[in-house]
Amino acid sequence: MSLAQIFEQYPDRRYIMFGGKGGLGKTTFSAATSYYLAKKGKKVLVFSVDPQASLTDIFQKDIFGKGPTEIMPNLYAQEIDADKRIKEYQQEIRQKILDMYGMDKIPDEIESYIQAAAAEPAMEESAIFDEVVDIVVKGGYDYYIYDLVPLGHALYYLSMASVYDAWIDKITKLREEMREYDQVAAVMQREKELEEDAILNELLYIKERINKSSSILTDKTKTAFFFVLTAEEMVIKDTQKAAELFAKFDVPLSGYIINRVLPEELKSGNIPDYLKNRIQMQEHYLEVIENEFRDQILASVPEMERDVTGLPMIEKLAKAMFGDL
Repeated sequence: MSLAQIFEQYPDRRYIMFGGKGGLGKTTFSAATSYYLAKKGKKVLVFSVDPQASLTDIFQKDIFGKGPTEIMPNLYAQEIDADKRIKEYQQEIRQKILDMYGMDKIPDEIESYIQAAAAEPAMEESAIFDEVVDIVVKGGYDYYIYDLVPLGHALYYLSMASVYDAWIDKITKLREEMREYDQVAAVMQREKELEEDAILNELLYIKERINKSSSILTDKTKTAFFFVLTAEEMVIKDTQKAAELFAKFDVPLSGYIINRVLPEELKSGNIPDYLKNRIQMQEHYLEVIENEFRDQILASVPEMERDVTGLPMIEKLAKAMFGDL
């Protein structure tokens, strides 16, 4: 089955993800797929959750931190500004503390904690994850295309929903037990209604958002995940391991796309030994890929003559991936 046939056969798979080692072409494939779908008349949002990736460079338009930005009719792109999101987090936390506890000013020791927490290594991933949840919950597009971070970080990203969910379950249960105790104490001591538990309501709100995002990520009817790989030994081995790990998170794997395949016509020309050896090596590993993944290979994309930037090159890549538009 081809990549185009996958999209035709499973039109309900609206959440599209490309994963793989860094530098294999995930971002360009995300851009080309969004272009293809937009040309088909679908309203598409492609967004990057990789701080190192740059849809800005690929589309040749400054979109970083500006929310969904129109690239062409039906096609919108977004790069998440994690630092901006973290600052918004900090302000939200301050305001919730002031509201919940009736304070006029954040105590210095709490402010120091808020500042320190923003520097935690996981805070950037958390900020990006929360922005993704916002995008998913808000809706408004026919397709959402995730340009995922490299494999190690992607696994962390995909596991965050289940980790957060388990943590919030524990905290929510504890808050409910505390509220039951408070209700008894209120009847016995003050005989007045217990005020609404703002903290519990906040946790339940977060849990609902995370559950919605998590259910999408692992829904085989709504989500398609594609691995990008090249004909190289280490890339193939890393992809095999990653596919096994992704299976543990029940991420629906739709197939594999081979990138940067040297064109056949090179073999007939008078080429240097270095290039001959590269072609021979590629042929060997293409056979390995065929034997390992067989009918899961959906497209084989040739090495492009230059960087994929700007709509003309994005269109050329889209044709290589999907056929005629």
